[in-house]
Amino acid sequence: MITIKTPAEQDALRASGKILASVVNVLMDMVQPGITLNELEAAASDFIKKTDAVPAFKGYKGYQNILCTSVNEEVVHCPPTDRVLQDGDIISIDAGVVYNELYSDCAVTVPVGNISTEAEQLIKITRESLYEKAVQEIQPGKYTGDIGAAIQEYVEGAGFSIVKSLVGHGIGKQLHEEPSIPNYGSRGKGVQLKPGMAIAIEPMVNIGGEDVVFESDGWRVVTTDQSLSAHFEHTFLITETGNEIITQL
Repeated sequence: MITIKTPAEQDALRASGKILASVVNVLMDMVQPGITLNELEAAASDFIKKTDAVPAFKGYKGYQNILCTSVNEEVVHCPPTDRVLQDGDIISIDAGVVYNELYSDCAVTVPVGNISTEAEQLIKITRESLYEKAVQEIQPGKYTGDIGAAIQEYVEGAGFSIVKSLVGHGIGKQLHEEPSIPNYGSRGKGVQLKPGMAIAIEPMVNIGGEDVVFESDGWRVVTTDQSLSAHFEHTFLITETGNEIITQL
């Protein structure tokens, strides 16, 4: 069921998003060659403990961590380990928090040291597909298909592939609510956006083909051809005149 958030819920969403943005900013500043994924996890834990929020992912369907830390060919949902980041890697950091019973969700892909020109372009196009293209379609009267089409057109026009087996989603009192929002589609199709809706838009883009493998651990998703993948996500609140990015970094 699609829910319209009350003014009080919208304020709680804003507060949740502000906390999450602060967490992600701290983690982005920590990324460098030599740091481990578990060090990022520990930093997220320490930061969140100082707030009135709680981690959104830990305990979700049995997930045991606060962050998802996906490196290079890993697309999403990878639990942190003692893996050491190397110069030339790229890492997608995905996090969420709950504040006053309202969820926020955010992801960024960050370069580790000096990365290839192709990896830089992958990150740039994925980020711009969200920040510059999708954001224009997130407004009352538009459709979820408008968002997906804008992302798909931009990404494929740049020569990259959209991951189609994973999608964005509604968000609020649950981490994943209706509607599902693919990063591809047709304009004027899908669910119409209305003021008070909250949605998480998260393009996942590969340098190679769109196909992915869901690993046997039940979490890790990797590119089938082992090509690099990037992921950006923000939580948006639909307003009367457009949208508000509540996880703005």
